[in-house]
Amino acid sequence: MHLIHKLASWLETHWAVPAYAGWVILGLTTFFLLAAANTLAGWLYVLGGLGLGLLLVSAVLPIKSLQGLEVERLPLVPVSVGESLNLGLKLSNSTKSAKSLLQVQDHPPKNLGAVTAHSIADIPSQATHTWTYTLQPQQRGVYRWQNVQLRSAAPLGLFWCRRSRPVKAKAIVYPQILPLQQCPLLDHSGHEQDRQRQAQQIGPHNNNEGVTRSIRPYRWGDPLRLVHWRTSARHNELRIRELEMFAGGQTLVIALDSSGSWQADQFEQAVIAAASLYAYGQKHQDQVQLWTAQIGLQTGRQAILETLAQVQAGEVTVAPLPQQSVVWLTADPSGISALPPGSCWLFWPHPNTANGYQQGGQGLVIESDQPLQAQLQIPMTAAQRY
Repeated sequence: MHLIHKLASWLETHWAVPAYAGWVILGLTTFFLLAAANTLAGWLYVLGGLGLGLLLVSAVLPIKSLQGLEVERLPLVPVSVGESLNLGLKLSNSTKSAKSLLQVQDHPPKNLGAVTAHSIADIPSQATHTWTYTLQPQQRGVYRWQNVQLRSAAPLGLFWCRRSRPVKAKAIVYPQILPLQQCPLLDHSGHEQDRQRQAQQIGPHNNNEGVTRSIRPYRWGDPLRLVHWRTSARHNELRIRELEMFAGGQTLVIALDSSGSWQADQFEQAVIAAASLYAYGQKHQDQVQLWTAQIGLQTGRQAILETLAQVQAGEVTVAPLPQQSVVWLTADPSGISALPPGSCWLFWPHPNTANGYQQGGQGLVIESDQPLQAQLQIPMTAAQRY
């Protein structure tokens, strides 16, 4: 059965293959010709000849109907996991006759969605037809595919003909970006040296004003040194100064330990965390970079998100880790103590790993079975630490 299907597919793509009605007429024609050879009846020869002529014409016409059709793919806009990916094809009929009863088949990778087909009743001469459809990707990645298939049995419907058109496609699906309202790991850890440098440049008189981004109500766990006493007295409740974390050319580097040994679900969480921290850092910082073991430092939204879309665990380390402070995302606790001064970290422990490591710096231990967004937003004093 598999061999028959394979043979029929080869005939359809290289010549034409009979449809159900075509097989019926082919059987009747064969019967008439065999009966004519046995009885030498002229009318049976006539019926057999008419059947052969009909089959020959119906096999040639679908092949001609696909000639002169040009296919162009509409631009693909990158999306994030869970968003709708819009794809489109434009078919142009450059011939002097109309093209009718066509079927277009696009074959995106399985992770994007199933094979999609579209039927076209008619494309007038020198006209175009645009077909758009939507997929819901559930996995990040950079997806490429090469061909679009045109299929037709016009005009008699007795033979199917299928031809491929080389139309390259590249769909980029970014990882999910969590809408973080706050991130204490970035706000209050690992960057005291930068804040002190800012305070020295601004001077002690303007220290409370010059580095203040905004003032908000006090939340449990906020350090008392950030209390803005003048505003607190005016409102009769504690108010906290939110400081500019990075200024004067300082750069936030998010480093993903892609060369380490990860569990698949934990690595996907780490990629989501890196994308979310990047988006959060952009709101408070002009320069945000991403580091991965194989590609190294990346700058710019498109380059960073595309890197996160295609990064995989277990990559070969090519680029050295930057010497400046970083936000280290890892599943290996052994490298935390060797991070540059001022660094902070996110650690995904193996289920069989025992707690109790004493490492330097500030960080969070991420529990895979807990919501990632909530863990990234909890105050540092309430966070689980090693």
